[in-house]
Amino acid sequence: MSKQMPIATPREVRAAARRDLGADRKAIAGVVLVNALASAAGLVGPWLLGRIIDTIQAGSGDVLDTVDRLALGALLFTVVQTVLGWWALKLGYRYGERTAARVRERFLKRTLGLPPRAADHLPAGDLIARGSTDASLVAMTLRSAVPEVLVAIVHALFLVVAVLVLDLWLGLCGLVCLVGVGAAVRWYLRRARPAYLAVASTGAEMADVIAGTAKGARTVELLGLEHRRTEATEGVIAEARTARLWALWLRTVLFPWAEISLALPVVGVLLVGGALSMNDLVSLGIVVTATVYLRQLVGPLDTLMLWIEQLQGAAASYARVEGLADIPEESGSATQSGSSGDRIQVSDVHYSYTGARDVLHGIELAVEPGERLAVVGTSGAGKSTLARLLAGLDRPDTGSVTIGGVPVADLPPDQLREHVVLITQDHHVFHDTVRDNLLIAKPDATDDELYAALDAVGATWSKELPDGLDTEVGQDFTLDDAGAQQLSLARVVLADPHTLILDEATALLDPRTARRTEQSLAAVLRGRTVIAIAHRLQTAHDADRIAVMEAGELVELGTHDELVSADRVYGRLWRTWRTDGPGGSA
Repeated sequence: MSKQMPIATPREVRAAARRDLGADRKAIAGVVLVNALASAAGLVGPWLLGRIIDTIQAGSGDVLDTVDRLALGALLFTVVQTVLGWWALKLGYRYGERTAARVRERFLKRTLGLPPRAADHLPAGDLIARGSTDASLVAMTLRSAVPEVLVAIVHALFLVVAVLVLDLWLGLCGLVCLVGVGAAVRWYLRRARPAYLAVASTGAEMADVIAGTAKGARTVELLGLEHRRTEATEGVIAEARTARLWALWLRTVLFPWAEISLALPVVGVLLVGGALSMNDLVSLGIVVTATVYLRQLVGPLDTLMLWIEQLQGAAASYARVEGLADIPEESGSATQSGSSGDRIQVSDVHYSYTGARDVLHGIELAVEPGERLAVVGTSGAGKSTLARLLAGLDRPDTGSVTIGGVPVADLPPDQLREHVVLITQDHHVFHDTVRDNLLIAKPDATDDELYAALDAVGATWSKELPDGLDTEVGQDFTLDDAGAQQLSLARVVLADPHTLILDEATALLDPRTARRTEQSLAAVLRGRTVIAIAHRLQTAHDADRIAVMEAGELVELGTHDELVSADRVYGRLWRTWRTDGPGGSA
């Protein structure tokens, strides 16, 4: 899978936006209708102002009474416009909240629906950025832009039509003066999409580099890679800065140009209207009314200009959020009916991470139900890669890894979990209740089953939970590393797989915590097939058989006594471990 996550095309983004906007058509119709009424009410005030000016200029009849009535009418319609405008925004924001929720839920559903082997290859920083920054920007835009843009568009259309109806020549003069705004927007839109995609992409890359550095901080320190990681971090920061400055420059051109252009219609109508009024071709009241209309037009157009700029960033984020749907599904049957046994067979497996060089070469291995197999070898021998293939997280380039005759990587996640589970030093505890943390493995489990699973792994802390299984982990109750691992192992008990693969399950724990975790593991391993990536040779000594790997090849297979007697790779490792003491590792 490519390192770069896919980005939706403009057509796909438009289709997604139409689906999101069309999911609640009645709400949009309500927003448009109420705002149309508000805009219509807003036109009455300036028209009455023009009537007041013409009445005063004419000076006939009861001028004061007429002016008072017209002024009262203008006040009443202004109040009506304000109330209707508030109502339109309220309807729009409620609609926007529902739409934003749909976008977030769709992204979360797509993320959770990714096969583990696909999700594991995605760049973590990019995925986090899409699920947080990009999703939030899209949600905010749909929540705010829809009502505000609709209000602005309807209001602007009413004002333009009103000026044209009031006086055609004044209306045309105002529209001609708006050409500058259209030119500014056209110039900006041709450059904005790539600029904002670059901003989002470099931001995600920066997050990925920083997250990777933080996660591997111990390795960076041990290998003295601080300078290289600093250079990499500074490089992505520089790229992100350049992208942001380019987007900022586009804005610094757009907004001053637009501000000047928005003032031109008022200036043009005053000049042309003044000339027409002096020649008695139009009344002064009409000129004032047209001027007020065009001055009011600045408000919605200014709103649209602001949202045009923000919508470019939102469109880029929308493309990144929707791009998750374009991640290609892996080949293979996703609807396998299930295996017909528990025997694991590895046949002539070759695997490469990059396609350039195999890290596994022609692996042949059979693991019988109930057997305990230890996989040993020096660092880089391919032990963890083999564990990932056995767990179905990766698919071999050639050859096969099967359980009961069915390719492991073809099993749907729910069936795969019933057959095999990979346990590493990474344990995932969610900020949720203890119950919900456990129900992930078995959604229909009863409370008695949940407590039994916790008891099976020695989680004595389950008796001290302030709210029982409803206790919020991380808020009402904090787990140490051993407790978090016990919670993860309790999930394994509930899933009840027939095969467990152990890869450094206790490698990063301190000795005391490791002993507690190993005691919990012992309860989970009982009665199951166990494949252990053995970093301590004592683990290999206690296994039924030992598979020895070297440079991606399976070079030895047999019992401990057989391999020691053969005095080859394993024999040398065993003698070295015994010489260095039982604290050594493979």
